[in-house]
This record gives sequence, structure tokens and C-alpha cells, in this order.
Amino acid sequence: MKRTAFLLFFIIILGNVFAQDSTKLVYKFNIKEQIAPTVWRQTQKVFEQADTLNADLILIHMNTYGGTVVDADSIRTKILNSKIPVWVFIDNNAASAGALISIACDSIFMRPGGNIGAATVVNQGGEKAPDKYQSYFRSIMRATAESHGADTIYTATDTIIKWFRNPAIAEAMVDEDVYVKGVIDTGKVLTFTANEAMKNGFCEGTADNVDDLLKKANIGTYEIKEYKPTTIDLIIGFLTSPIISGILIMGILGGIYFEMQSPGIGFPLVIAILAAVGYFAPLYLEGLAENWEIIIFVVGLILIALEIFVIPGFGIAGASGIVLAIVGLTLSLLNNVRFNFEGVDGKEVIIALLTVTISLFMGFILSLWLGKKLFTATKGPLHNLALTSTQQKEEGYVSVNVKQLSMAGKKGYAYTVLRPSGKVNIDGEIWDAKAEDNYIDRNDPVVVTRQGNTQLYVEKDSNA
Repeated sequence: MKRTAFLLFFIIILGNVFAQDSTKLVYKFNIKEQIAPTVWRQTQKVFEQADTLNADLILIHMNTYGGTVVDADSIRTKILNSKIPVWVFIDNNAASAGALISIACDSIFMRPGGNIGAATVVNQGGEKAPDKYQSYFRSIMRATAESHGADTIYTATDTIIKWFRNPAIAEAMVDEDVYVKGVIDTGKVLTFTANEAMKNGFCEGTADNVDDLLKKANIGTYEIKEYKPTTIDLIIGFLTSPIISGILIMGILGGIYFEMQSPGIGFPLVIAILAAVGYFAPLYLEGLAENWEIIIFVVGLILIALEIFVIPGFGIAGASGIVLAIVGLTLSLLNNVRFNFEGVDGKEVIIALLTVTISLFMGFILSLWLGKKLFTATKGPLHNLALTSTQQKEEGYVSVNVKQLSMAGKKGYAYTVLRPSGKVNIDGEIWDAKAEDNYIDRNDPVVVTRQGNTQLYVEKDSNA
């Protein structure tokens, strides 16, 4: 009896261990936003973590209308090179860049009513991009479909290649000129429903949700571990939004403006620096802002500072600084690779430039308005931070050496040549002076006629 009980207990324990070993770890990653640098950054972390956890399957839960070609291609390449199988569950939409990512996956599942396709390359204005971009994306879609292989069928008269995912169909999702017999005629860009995708080999099955998908895929026991974006990921996504980028540019300009209005280094400069860090740091992490683009912006600020604090007037240094600062801010918004702008559409440049210039203009107007509202004496909430007292002449405050006021009629000689400005020696002291008659030679006797603009006015002493 004891032996039988022990044997039964051993069988139960062994069964539990065996059941645990057969549990599949599914690492789920949500792509439910525009395909952008943030999604590519998260994708890299997902694959690293899935590999660390020895996941049996990476499942992408997708609902997107598309995004940038560069980031979609990077994600596609990551999927194709993955040692862990990658499936995608299209929960409603896999359009444009989302279609490319889906086709790269080992298996595609769709929710009834979902769609995949419509992958024509468009610019930020929603208009169709030139044919060279369409051609490039067609080849990417075709190559991605081909990567899943084909069967070779031999008949008495022909050798037929039956693709698991027809490359021509993938091309038809990009180009309305592609004709696929029995699937799509020319003049329309191809988009599949769930049933149409299943019929044509671009979907392995339909499911209502992720659990339903895994059940229909005959994955018995499984554990789902979902990737959760970190706080840093969320912050980067927030800071790289166009509206926030514009506000940060306004903060940079406003901080610099208010810093110039107050002596020393203070709070406005801190705001400008924090805004600059908030603007460039996420763009740098996402691969948009290159080192040289940030350097251009910094050099521009240095030239502006030199023009304001070192070089009198406003000239080449100031103008160059403004241009470089705007160029640095604009280039950091473009998805170029180092000095290669081949994949950047002209309208993207215009949109980026308008974002920067409008933000700068609004920042300047806002700075003037805030300066008046915040620092106005007795009215603004920050009026105590502003210098409101004045130094009156009647109280003895003057902008010149008091001694100059009583020097009219004093005699001396020209310490340097006056053409008409120079220096004179009056009673053993050297003074800045200006000749009334435009020229006085060195050592010529002079007499002070008046004082003005912090200097003496003199003429030749004809009685000497």
C-alpha cells in the first residue's frame, strides 16, 4: 500500500515538472502607434529581452496605419534575422509600414474585420512619393515575401514555383500598376481583408484575441510576458512629438532672450539649457539628431554670444550664428543618415524648417509679451526680480567723470594725433578727446572747449 502511494506521488511530481517544462514562453510586443524611431528603439530592446528570457515565441500585437520606411525596414530586418520565431496578430490594421513588418513575420494572424496592405510610399503631406521611392519599397516588399521560400512543382509540361507568400502580391500592395491574375487589377493599390489574406497565403488564420490565437495555433500551455515601455521610452516619445519640439524651441529662444535682459547668469539660462537638452537628447537617442547637427547648433549659439558680448554692432558673426542655429535645429528633425539626404523628401525639409522658424518667431513674440507681463514694475508677478529703481541726475548720479564737467577752458597738448578722436594731456592726466576742427597733430597745444558723450572736445590753442 505504501509502495503504491509513493509511486503515485512520484508520478504526480514528475507530471508537474514535465508540464512546467512544456510551458511555452510567449513574449508579447505591442505596436499600436505610428512606426517611428521610438518603435524601432523599443523593438531592439524586445528582441534582446526575449533572447535573455529564452522565449519560445515573440508575438507582435499590431494596430497601425504605417510610419517611416527607414524604421519599418530596420524592424523587418530584425525580424528576418531573429532566431526566435516571430508571429504577428493584426488587431484591425497593418497598413503601409505595418504591412511590411507583418510580411516579415513567420506567421500572420488577423482579427476578423482586420486589413493588411496599402503600402504606397507617401510624404508627410500624404501625397504619393516619387517613383524611385516606390521602386525601392516594392523591392523591399518583394524580397521580404520571397524570404519565406517557395515550393517547386514539376509537371509534365512545366516547372511551377509556388511561393508561400507571393512576391507579386506584396508588390501590388505598393504599386497600383502591378497586375496579379485573380487577385488585383491595375489602377488599385492592394489591401486584403482577413479572409482574402488567408485565401492568398498572407494570413495563417483568424482569431478574436491573443489567447484565441494561441489556442487555435495548438500551443497548449503558455505564459505571456508583455514588454512594457519604460518611463524613459514614454518620455522620449513625448518629447519627440512635433508640438513639444516646437515648445522646446520656444523655450530655448525665450531663455536666451530673458538671460540677455538680466545681468550675470541666472534662471533664464537654465531654462534655455534644459530646453536644448530636452530637444536634442531624445532626437539623438532615436538616431535623428547626428553629432554634427548638434555641433552646428552650438557653434551658432557661440557666434551669437560673441556678437552680443564681444564684437560691437551686429554683423557677420551674428548673422552666421542665427543661420547655423536654425540649420542645426532643422536638420535634427530630418531622418537623414549622416550627410546622406537621399531618402529625405523636399517637403519634409520645408515642414521641418517651418516648424523651427514658426517656433522661433512665436518664442520671440511670447518672450516680449512675458517680459512685459511678468517683470513690469508693481504689476507683474515677478516684478521683484526686475530692477525698478532709477538713478537721478539731481541726486548726483551721472554717467561721466565729474571732473570733466569743469574742464572747459583748461589747456594742455595732444598726447596722440587727433583724426578727429585721440587722447590729450591736461594737467598731467590723459583724457579721451575729439578735435573740433577734425585734425590736430601730436604735441600741438590744445584748449578744452566743452564736454560731451563721456569725452572732451578740444581745439588748437592759438594763444600758445
